[in-house]
Amino acid sequence: MSDAQEQRETKMPEVTIHMAAGRTLEQKKALMEDISNAVAKHAGADIENVVVQIIEAPLHDKMKGGKTFVERRAAQGK
Repeated sequence: MSDAQEQRETKMPEVTIHMAAGRTLEQKKALMEDISNAVAKHAGADIENVVVQIIEAPLHDKMKGGKTFVERRAAQGK
């Protein structure tokens, strides 16, 4: 990898977040803004080059502890 290519790649960080669906647009935007600012501050990248993406899984497509998130929510009475 050339020095120019390596420098370009290190200045364009990308963060991907995987999480269960259910947050509001405002919550997701605030999360992405906070992450963008933290990456810019701590990775030395220009905020304009930071890419943050949220990938949401429907609650029936995500499992923890052997139960889907739908089952977990039902067990909690929500």
